[in-house]
Formats: sequence, C-alpha cells, structure tokens
Amino acid sequence: MDFQIEITKAVSSRINEIDFNNLVFGKNYTDHMFVAEYIDGNWQNARVVPFGNLSLSPASSFMHYGQAIFEGMKAFKNPAGEPLLFRPEQNHKRWNISAERMGMPGIPYELFIRSLNELVWMDRDWIPTQEGCSLYLRPFMFAADEFIGIRPTEHFFYLVICSPAGKYYSKPVNVLASDEYVR
Repeated sequence: MDFQIEITKAVSSRINEIDFNNLVFGKNYTDHMFVAEYIDGNWQNARVVPFGNLSLSPASSFMHYGQAIFEGMKAFKNPAGEPLLFRPEQNHKRWNISAERMGMPGIPYELFIRSLNELVWMDRDWIPTQEGCSLYLRPFMFAADEFIGIRPTEHFFYLVICSPAGKYYSKPVNVLASDEYVR
C-alpha cells in the first residue's frame, strides 16, 4: 500500500534556541511533527507539518477512557552524518500489540516506518552528535471520537514528535526488575 505524505515546512526553525550541550529529556521539540488519521476504516491525511498545538473536543474519547498508546525510540547519526533509527521494526511490532490490546487499529508497517523516516529526515539537523545524546522519537495514537459512552471508537489520530535528548538520568537510579510484562 502506498501512502501519500503531504509535507508542509516550518516557516522558520527554532534550532538556534537549543543549547545542544545541555539537553534535558523531553523539554524541546523539533520544527515538525507527523500526523495521520484513521477514519472510515483507513489511515489517511498523512502529513508532516510544523510542530504545534492540536485542536480537540473536550469530549474526545481518549480524555475520558484513556484509549491511547505510545512508543519511544531514538535516532542517531552515522559517521557520514546520515540519520539512523534504532530497531524501528521492533517498535512497530510492540506498537501493533499495544493497539490490539487497547481496541485500536494497527498501523501498517510502511506507514509507521515512512512516518519516522520522513520526520527524521526533515529534522535531521536536530539530531545531537554529542556522546550519549540522541533524537528521541515519540509516536503516539489516541481515540478522537467525540462521545461519552460505551461503544467502539472509529476515529484515531497517530502522531510522531521528536525531541533532542541528553541522558535520561544524570546519575544512577534504583530500579525494580520484573520477569512479567517484558517488552
């Protein structure tokens, strides 16, 4: 299946506002985001647009029933300066497992990978080159039907945003390990 992706470039970049030597995880976002909608049983309206706010009804079902999922992954630059994604096929597998569990539509592999590639390519200058840093990609999806009640959702938004990121923690942390619910 061939997905057409409409591209709208940001008028100006905010990249010069970022201190790449002092990156904080999840604080700053690149100039663009990817958006697609699931309507009438099909993924459509795929587009890369300038990063910005969304306009949603306060009755959007995800706000009341929590029908939303996300993934997280990283992009790096190789020695030639080309962007590389780390194991996106594994993220895609987990994504569709999560979607099924939440009663949401899966994302076709081609759309998932192309959404990441198009967005990372558009914002490749945002990929940090400092050791321990990366461009964090956050694909997420939520139910957008305007209703409060019990019925299957039919309208979903799929988005990807990116954030240049340093180390998640600046010092060691304590963790609890479990052999259940492993990814």
